[in-house]
Amino acid sequence: MTRTLTVAERLASTEKDALLDDIASHSEWDRFLVEQAVLHFGETHAEWSCNQIREVLPDLGRGFLGAAINSLRTGGIIERTGQYVPSTSPSTHAHVIAVWRLTADGRRIARQRRNARAQQRRAA
Repeated sequence: MTRTLTVAERLASTEKDALLDDIASHSEWDRFLVEQAVLHFGETHAEWSCNQIREVLPDLGRGFLGAAINSLRTGGIIERTGQYVPSTSPSTHAHVIAVWRLTADGRRIARQRRNARAQQRRAA
């Protein structure tokens, strides 16, 4: 037997669908910016949080940074350290967020990109 959703559940579902549509509509450029920031912080810091990433990125819209970070995590580029810090984003009311680090694959990718950029500069 199926249960009928309450008004609150229907509204929450609609809001979630709208947020997912907004995240999916972001450009490839937005995803590239997050990826580059993560690889940079991963190379220059042993551990980091989205607080630091958020400081160097333009406003990407609600939920996008978290979705991009989750994608990098499931792709094996970053991993949680097991530590958490309070979020500095006003909209989160200081809830805790994960501290991250690059995986071995993430470090390899960051190194390859850094070397490729250095070669491009030498060739120019």
